[in-house]
Amino acid sequence: MIKWQTGRYHPVVNLPKVYEVRDFTKGLYEPSTFEYDIGKYDELRPGMYSNDLFKGNRFLHIGIDIGAPVGTPCMAFDDGEISHFGYNPEDGDYGNVIITKHMVDGTPIWALYGHLDSNSIAKKKIGQKISRGEVICWMGDKHENGGWEPHLHFQLSIIEPKTHDMPGVVEPENRKIALIEYPDPRLVLGPIY
Repeated sequence: MIKWQTGRYHPVVNLPKVYEVRDFTKGLYEPSTFEYDIGKYDELRPGMYSNDLFKGNRFLHIGIDIGAPVGTPCMAFDDGEISHFGYNPEDGDYGNVIITKHMVDGTPIWALYGHLDSNSIAKKKIGQKISRGEVICWMGDKHENGGWEPHLHFQLSIIEPKTHDMPGVVEPENRKIALIEYPDPRLVLGPIY
């Protein structure tokens, strides 16, 4: 069992005092009326993921989405290193993405930062050291972030990724194992909702 130090980690996005916590359980997507918003972890989102990328019945969201303006900086939650980075070009995918590796209670943990701008992956190197609170990427616009409204998809993993990708949504029947392999990002982000 990993002993998380919730409350000690650096925020990955500096949130204002007021933001909207979204409800996508009806499968409806409308841009938020707030400048910043949150999309929940372990949320069933039927109808939101309908293109070929999400073949099958994948609509259980296993990350947290933080909506904010294009160019909003995103920080490393703790010391670590760049594990993977790249560009996922398909419509509905992450676009530009960075995965970082951290040691939490002696256990390797990976964090995915998705839907980034192209400058986020420029000059990155595998194994590059990062520091707690360091700006490591920025939120991208629709033309470079997979076609989504600007936001950060932040996801944790206890499984080492093979490339610059992780499933951000899974089939609901795989929920039990997915919630083990991809722990609740609030373990790092704190009680943001």
